[in-house]
Amino acid sequence: MLFNPSRDQARRFFIESWRKHHAQVPLTDLEKITVGVLLRHPEYHPYLHPDYLDRDWPPELGQTNPFLHLSMHLAIEEQLSIDQPPGVRDLYSGLCRKFGDEHAALHAMSEGLAEMIWQAQRHGTPPDPNHYLDVLRALLNRPTSGEQPPR
Repeated sequence: MLFNPSRDQARRFFIESWRKHHAQVPLTDLEKITVGVLLRHPEYHPYLHPDYLDRDWPPELGQTNPFLHLSMHLAIEEQLSIDQPPGVRDLYSGLCRKFGDEHAALHAMSEGLAEMIWQAQRHGTPPDPNHYLDVLRALLNRPTSGEQPPR
């Protein structure tokens, strides 16, 4: 189901994983990873309810779609678990050292993932993992100004 879920399916998966966590119901491995992502984002907990299945968060209004943000985290967690594309795990380790924080490194990686997806959509091509890795390398090699990536 989660290889290419609809917006509704993806949102229901987050909501159901959170419900099962609170009900102390056994979780699948993917649900356990999802709950880990959710626990790092308490600001999104109020949205883990069916009332928010149809809500939009327009970026032009400066709003962050919590389900999209959480989905990016989940995609990166999966990439790291299987080192796919090859080398992504090493780049993550480097970003963790650079930012001194695993969550900040994940947010930096989401910039690269978003860039790859945007390029693919813009050009009507499949996502290019080499472009993604290039963006991560550039982030790793960019001089630090003491700032962490946005959360």
